[in-house]
Amino acid sequence: MKYKAVIFDLDGTLLDTIEDIKITMNRALARYDYPQFSTEEYKYFVGKGVDNLIKQVIKAGRINNQAFDNLKKDYYEIYQEQSIINTKIYDGINELILNLKQMNISVNVLSNKPHVQTIEVIDHYFKKGTFDLVYGKKEEFLPKPDASSALDLINALNIKSEEVLYIGDTETDMLTATNSGFYSVGVLWGFRKEIELVQAGANKIVSHPLEILNLL
Repeated sequence: MKYKAVIFDLDGTLLDTIEDIKITMNRALARYDYPQFSTEEYKYFVGKGVDNLIKQVIKAGRINNQAFDNLKKDYYEIYQEQSIINTKIYDGINELILNLKQMNISVNVLSNKPHVQTIEVIDHYFKKGTFDLVYGKKEEFLPKPDASSALDLINALNIKSEEVLYIGDTETDMLTATNSGFYSVGVLWGFRKEIELVQAGANKIVSHPLEILNLL
C-alpha cells in the first residue's frame, strides 16, 4: 500500500466550524461597536490561523490596527464556550476514519487553529484515540502553508512525505501539501470553491469523504 498516513485539516474538512467562528468573532467585534461580517465572508477570512483571521477582519472593517490585541484576547475567551454550540462533524467523516483504521492507515490532524483550541475541539467531537497525532498551530512553527509543522508530524510518525495523503478545503491546505511533498486532496464540502483548490494544485478533488477510499 502506497500511503501509510492520512493528515486532515480541521476547520472545513473534519468539522463545520464556521458558524461558531463567525459568532465568536462578531461578538468580539460587537464589544467595541465594530462592523460585523457574514458567514460567507468568514469562509474567506479563515484558514491561516487566528492572527490572520483578526487581521482580515480589521482590514475589511477598516478598524485601527491597535485593536488587534483586544480582539484576539476576546476571541480566545468567547470561543472557549462557543466552539461546541453549532460545530458538527461532516457527514461521512466518521465512516471514512473507521475505514482508514481498518486499513491500518495512521489518521492525524494538522490545523492552523491554535493548538490548545484544536485539542479541545477534537476531544469534544471525536472519541479518545481517534487520531494518532493532533497538531494545532504551535508557537515553534510558522502557520500552514509553511511545511515545518507537517514535516515534524511525519517525523514523529517515522514515515516519508510520499507516504502521506493530505486532505483539506483551502488553498492553504493544497500549498501545505505541495510544500511538504504530500499527495493533496481538496474537498468540496468545506469553506472554499473548487476553482481555488484546482488553481492551488490539488492532486485530486472529492465531493464526499468516502471517495477518498478510492485513492488508497
